[in-house]
Amino acid sequence: MAQRLLAGLRVVDLGSEPSARAARVLGDLGATVVRVVPPDGDALRGNVARAWNAGKHVVVLPADAAALDALLTAADVVFDSPGAAGTHELAASRAPGAVWVSITPFGLDGPRATWRASDLGVMAASGNMYVTGDPDRAPVRCTEPSGYAHSSGEAAYAALSALWSGIPQRVDVSMQEVVLVANMVAVANYPKTGNRGGRRGANIGRTREIWPALDGFVSFGLRGGKARLASLETLTKLVVADGIPADALTRQDWITFNQNIASDEELQAIATAVAEYFSRHTMQELYDIACETNLMLAPANSPREIYASAQLAARGFFGPFDDVARFPRSFVVVRSADGEAAPVRPEPVTRVATTGPAYPRPAAVAPGAKAWEGVHILEFGAGAAGPIATRYFSENGAIVLRIESRTRPDFLRAMALAVPDNPHGLEGAPMYDGLNVGKRNITLNLKQPAAVDLVRRLVVEWADAVAENFAPRAMKSFGLDYDSLATIKPDLVMMSACLNGQTGPHKDYPGFGGQGSALAGYNTLTGWPDREPVGPYGTITDSLAPRYVAAALAAGLHYRRRTGNGVYLDLSQVESAIWTLAPWLLDYEVDGELRLREGNDNRRALLHGAFACADEDGIRDRWVTIACWTQDELERLRAIAGDDVEAWTRSMRRSDVADTLQAARIEAVPVYDFADLQDDPQLAHRGHFERHTHPFLGPGLYERNGFRLAACPGGYDAAGPTLGQDNAWALGEVLGLSETEIDALRETGAVE
Repeated sequence: MAQRLLAGLRVVDLGSEPSARAARVLGDLGATVVRVVPPDGDALRGNVARAWNAGKHVVVLPADAAALDALLTAADVVFDSPGAAGTHELAASRAPGAVWVSITPFGLDGPRATWRASDLGVMAASGNMYVTGDPDRAPVRCTEPSGYAHSSGEAAYAALSALWSGIPQRVDVSMQEVVLVANMVAVANYPKTGNRGGRRGANIGRTREIWPALDGFVSFGLRGGKARLASLETLTKLVVADGIPADALTRQDWITFNQNIASDEELQAIATAVAEYFSRHTMQELYDIACETNLMLAPANSPREIYASAQLAARGFFGPFDDVARFPRSFVVVRSADGEAAPVRPEPVTRVATTGPAYPRPAAVAPGAKAWEGVHILEFGAGAAGPIATRYFSENGAIVLRIESRTRPDFLRAMALAVPDNPHGLEGAPMYDGLNVGKRNITLNLKQPAAVDLVRRLVVEWADAVAENFAPRAMKSFGLDYDSLATIKPDLVMMSACLNGQTGPHKDYPGFGGQGSALAGYNTLTGWPDREPVGPYGTITDSLAPRYVAAALAAGLHYRRRTGNGVYLDLSQVESAIWTLAPWLLDYEVDGELRLREGNDNRRALLHGAFACADEDGIRDRWVTIACWTQDELERLRAIAGDDVEAWTRSMRRSDVADTLQAARIEAVPVYDFADLQDDPQLAHRGHFERHTHPFLGPGLYERNGFRLAACPGGYDAAGPTLGQDNAWALGEVLGLSETEIDALRETGAVE
């Protein structure tokens, strides 16, 4: 590209690992990043430092240094981690012109603002840890800090949102809230479902998700629905061809198969045949078959398999940097319209310049306006990963208009048809509702040329950006790919965010978040070393990738505002997840160490785990997480609890353990289930839950994301959209069509 997306943006990184990760996101997108560390050394060590300091200018300065004041005065964005050990803790007033982003476990104010928590405590407080693991053991976190991975992408987006507003302001990121939203509306829906959550091992719902293979494990969702029909039929043929008794599969009507209402005996018979087939083949054999047949199956990769990936090699994901031959490069591929025809993967620069022209400051939004007010986004796609990314913009003022079809509905809507006692059909889909809160909706049949013409008009006359997460061939088949749209709107910003990206030998491989989690390594990192992997709750790429999609799309909009040029962003959900695991990959590449799941252990801590507590109000399965990072903390813990910490915690309620140890400045956080979070005082203080009424589903809770902008309000205007609810607005008010013209389009089937 002639210019990088955020060229000229000056970022100062003062904080701990979440801060360093967030600053690296902006650095990969083109910003100049200076990391300032205290004289006693960087809080980051080893491959963590190698990964998250890449491309930064690292300087050692005391807190009172004049050079530090000069950096802060010139900064556009500052990241810090108040309360974190080994970092500078400075007043935001020292950077009066900057967006100052503070990333903390629970937020800057509220009853738990001063609580200590690392990734372990964040996962405990979010509800996500409670539902991850085996039912006969303690709740478990991912061995690598997935809470930090979620939070850094969101913090980068939050910084760009505040910057877009034109108002220097404080941004308050709560990691608890960030990860809580990754539970995919399960917490918000608790008042209706009564489901507190529970650990189901390698299962999702009633069926297995992760299966033993000959040399490892693979992910395959044994669940029904139109989107999985072809995979179930293909798997049946494969099992039969292997000579395995397969009556349970061959006599099954996969079109009507619904794992939620099938008998236990029926599911067991199916699973027995499937398990036998997988156990006879290696992960690579099964993945080769999956890529050839479009079977929705993926290997539970480790760094060994990730570095050997033909897909990643074809897309140039790894490249040389400093002393590392295969360094994980940027999470996004960029193609601009300002003279660069070929896609470019941004990569860290060894020593970035710290001087140059200032980043242009936009005019401030009107008082009381949301940060992205006035921005229009046209959205295509289905499922979770795409809609979650644009929901960030919806919450912060942009108008997001979803293009849908009644005849080929979003599969999240279609899933509702399989729910017993659902009287609302496609409108009775709680997950769709929660992931698309605040958006607008128009129903078009894109197989009709007239419908495509309407979309083209919306792109030219209304949209600032187009976001889509279809399979790579879909938008081109409609004539709505970037090359086609850029001819009519050269300054278009467009984001494509499918599972494997738009190029490479596996670009057409189909899959959901379960397959993405396996391919990226998150499955193999989660669980106990003596047991099979379980995978983090919520198929992590579905909730993790959108934060990086949103940050990249925001950077694209900044780029257009600064240069007047359009840009195309190609993001692979798998690659963005792999990027967040860079230190783990470098452990293998640099040190030759192949690390897998380690339960709740942490090699940098002296004590780190989940400990059983007393029953509460007749409810068992109560836990608290405790971490000690220094010998002094460990000695203080033993002075309170004795040598047998769990014997002490078993006699106490979770909250009493946490209150006692936090008062002693020791990290201790209760492991919350979905019900607990309804009454969490910190979430209440931050207004995490909003109430809106859906026309079919009725009153319900909707979740704010994890950050707050001091000078710009956030929140949603309405519940999720019904099908076609905004047809009259989009076609009439926006495009100026008469009612007669709209009726004629309905007659042809172009408007549904």
